[in-house]
Amino acid sequence: MGSGEVRRIERWLATARVFLATAALVTVQMDPSEIRYSLWAHGLLAFYLAQSVVIILLLRRRQQSTPSFRLLVHSGDVIWPALISIFATSQGNPFFLFFVFVIAAAAYRWGLWETVGTASLSVFLLWMDSLAFHLGLISQLDGFLLRHHLPLLRSDITEFEPKRLFMRSISLIVMGFLLGYLAEQQKQLRAEKAVIARVLAKARVEVGLRSTLQDIIGEMLSLYEAGSALIVSQENNSRHVFIGELQPEAKVGAEFRWLESSTSGREMYLYDDQGVTACYASRPPASSEKFNIVGLNKDGERVRDLEVSVLDPLAAQHKFNSMLTVSFLFGREWWGRIFLFDPALTGDIEEELRFLQELVRQVGPAVYNVYLLSRLRTRAGAVERARVARELHDGAVQSLIAVEMQVDVLRRQSVNNTGIVTGELGRIQGLLREEVLKLRELMQQMKSIDLDSRRLLGFIGDTVERFQRETGISARFLTSIEELKMPQPMCREIARIVQEALVNVRKHSKATQVLVRFNASQDGWNLVIEDDGSGFPFAGRLNQIELDSVGKGPVVIGERVRLIDGELTVESNPGRGSRLEVSIPQHRETAYG
Repeated sequence: MGSGEVRRIERWLATARVFLATAALVTVQMDPSEIRYSLWAHGLLAFYLAQSVVIILLLRRRQQSTPSFRLLVHSGDVIWPALISIFATSQGNPFFLFFVFVIAAAAYRWGLWETVGTASLSVFLLWMDSLAFHLGLISQLDGFLLRHHLPLLRSDITEFEPKRLFMRSISLIVMGFLLGYLAEQQKQLRAEKAVIARVLAKARVEVGLRSTLQDIIGEMLSLYEAGSALIVSQENNSRHVFIGELQPEAKVGAEFRWLESSTSGREMYLYDDQGVTACYASRPPASSEKFNIVGLNKDGERVRDLEVSVLDPLAAQHKFNSMLTVSFLFGREWWGRIFLFDPALTGDIEEELRFLQELVRQVGPAVYNVYLLSRLRTRAGAVERARVARELHDGAVQSLIAVEMQVDVLRRQSVNNTGIVTGELGRIQGLLREEVLKLRELMQQMKSIDLDSRRLLGFIGDTVERFQRETGISARFLTSIEELKMPQPMCREIARIVQEALVNVRKHSKATQVLVRFNASQDGWNLVIEDDGSGFPFAGRLNQIELDSVGKGPVVIGERVRLIDGELTVESNPGRGSRLEVSIPQHRETAYG
């Protein structure tokens, strides 16, 4: 357990201790006969309550709970119920609950044997109380108090008769075993969940599939302290086998060493397992040829009569005394096995195999997602590169080739006709300016945007200003928002919408003025882009559903508006301009990112 978890447990126990002490004090006040009106018992209860409050205050002020502090507090919890039980006079000791508390505290803090030890120590102290009664020590103490005119203990030996005390001791020991066992199993389950979470954290898309597998197998090597590990996988379509070997992490910079695969390799590692998904094979001391095998099927049930001979080729290739193996399946495309050679197992073999099965079962989908996302990224990158190449080929490259041909014609004509050359050079200059703008727009579209709500307004203002400077079209950006709070993915999509809208204005509208407005309303935000150009090839005001039905309007902008759960409205007046209005709700989460 980490220091934070230890501190929380100590706080919970301290709160329970205060509640228990308060309840005991109230109970005694309601029925004082339980402690025979003993002033010393009341004092002990008050002292225990004060001690419990002090422990809570210390835990609130201290940043850490040290082992010595926990041991000191636990020792007080063990001693105190043995002392207060001296004053109990009823047949059922009302302070027996304090013994239950201290045993439960040991189970929370530690494990099985510490809890049993606490129960045994409590029993020992009770028998010491009984011995003190029978040796007359309690009577001598009462005599001392009487001589000095102090209140008597008023204790009763009835509760410490050997027969009754024996039954109570048995109850405490059994309770210690029960609570300790349950706590041990709970902590083991929690530790297994923590291990699975730690291994799952190694599945990261940004590092790729190979590094993810390398980190996960390395974590398993460290977990089982194995000598080496193999991961063998087969692609179902091509039936190609990939074999990767990883040595312990003690070797600096340890990486997969990819081995040559062949048909014999497939038979050696991907042998018929008779439905076994996890198995443990160990070489018995008396024999160097055969293995003892324990195997589990996919339901975690033990498989009997496993074939030992399938391990002979593997044992000849890799020298090992014991081996853990588990199968995995990634969708319908990949399957294989992980081999851990010479692992150090500390528990029951079948339980270890079930945990290994559960580990692979939970980590497998995460690794498969990394594989799918890596492949998706590769395909998306290929599609994007093809789009860029197509844009450059159909746009800038063709235009520059045409310019080169026209310059060559002008060179030939310049000798005889200077006027024609001047006009053609002006036209070529305009064509070059247009292609430069297209290339810049393409570069802007390819550049990643990392925006948040603090920088969005400034980014839109800079984009509009650059548009005016590069195109000569009068453009303004207006907003009444002083402080914007918007999710980052939504900011990114709004910036792309503004960029795409301005590109469309330059390419298609023949406008002389553009106005971009971004304001907040009670329900969300409104983005409006107006121009005085030629408009869209329809007249009127259409929403996004109507635009989709007639197949008109800005398609790319419409898709981006859908990603942020917004609503797009386009108003067109052919020959006089157009107006794009995007309404973004504030109460919904963005669908993108």
